[in-house]
Amino acid sequence: MKKNYSLFLLLFTMIGFAQAPANYYNNATGTGYALKTQLKTIITNGHNDQGYNSLWNLYTHTSFRDNYYENDGSLLDLYSENPTSTDPYNYTSTSDQCGQYSGEGDCYNREHLVPQSYFDEYQINPMKNDPFHVFPSDGKVNGDRNNLGFGIVGNANYTSQNGSKRGPMASTPYSNFTGVVFEPIDEFKGDVARAYFYFATRYENLMGNFYNAANSNTCQAKNMFDGSNNKVFSDDFILILIKWHKQDPVSASEIAKNNRIYTYQGNRNPYIDNPDYVCNIWSTQCATVEALLETTEFDYFASVKVFPNPTTTNRINIQSETVLDEIQLINVSGQIIQQVNKPAFNNNTFTLDNLSQGFYFLKLSSGNQSITKKIIVN
Repeated sequence: MKKNYSLFLLLFTMIGFAQAPANYYNNATGTGYALKTQLKTIITNGHNDQGYNSLWNLYTHTSFRDNYYENDGSLLDLYSENPTSTDPYNYTSTSDQCGQYSGEGDCYNREHLVPQSYFDEYQINPMKNDPFHVFPSDGKVNGDRNNLGFGIVGNANYTSQNGSKRGPMASTPYSNFTGVVFEPIDEFKGDVARAYFYFATRYENLMGNFYNAANSNTCQAKNMFDGSNNKVFSDDFILILIKWHKQDPVSASEIAKNNRIYTYQGNRNPYIDNPDYVCNIWSTQCATVEALLETTEFDYFASVKVFPNPTTTNRINIQSETVLDEIQLINVSGQIIQQVNKPAFNNNTFTLDNLSQGFYFLKLSSGNQSITKKIIVN
């Protein structure tokens, strides 16, 4: 499976670089934390802060709208989007902005994935206004998350209508990361991870100040950080971020938002443009995650077989003793070509047919687990 993820990220790397201006990353030549500092210089140059109120207008742009799931032009909100069935509610106009709310679906607001309370006692701009980590989200769910850190929930004490969860951190294999955390759905975990990698890079030189400020107030998210300017993240949290980055690769919506934000404020998220930068910088932690993924979680899909592959019959068979909740066939541009929810297997086999010639990724999901395989149709 390691090879599948490497190929998946490589293809999205090429797609992402095709969107970046020529020579934008020419000075990103180092490795390790030196590379992160080079990227910090690149994405700081040209960054023109547009202020907090202008985010409302930015969110009306088509790149922040649902052109990927229901394709209905509603706001693409990580707490209301349901990628496998009908959304519980939608936001369609600027009149849906918060405001007051009493429940989900009342209004949307501007969520700081890195909570303001983590950095606002030291310096609030431009990080308060930076759309690379300030996402549109349902006001009620944002409030229920409060300033909790992100993590992997063991037993949820709260679940939003699209399945985002809050609860005590799962202990295995992250025994040093404790407390109550918030977990987005699988579809957006990579988006969250790449937002954090961006924040750690763009504001690299301020990380120690932020950490000290967070320790002086009630920011619960401080357990995600270690106070350093290089690694930035606590030992277990960096493993979670890398895991999310690998299991939820860069999507077409992220690429569209990256391009729009570049027009809007003059800089880019390098981890969307080139996902391999993550492991070029945090290489030791990436090796740990690869070992964890290969020795534990992927055993869950040990019974899964896809055949024939390559296929010359315009069809593939998926054989699995594991009950699958969803099958997605995705092209190299990140578009979902086929999506089957709760597939009905016959003798543990399901067939996808009428496939056009090309190169695809087959994403199979069961519960909170997923696996991606390369498919070639000749």
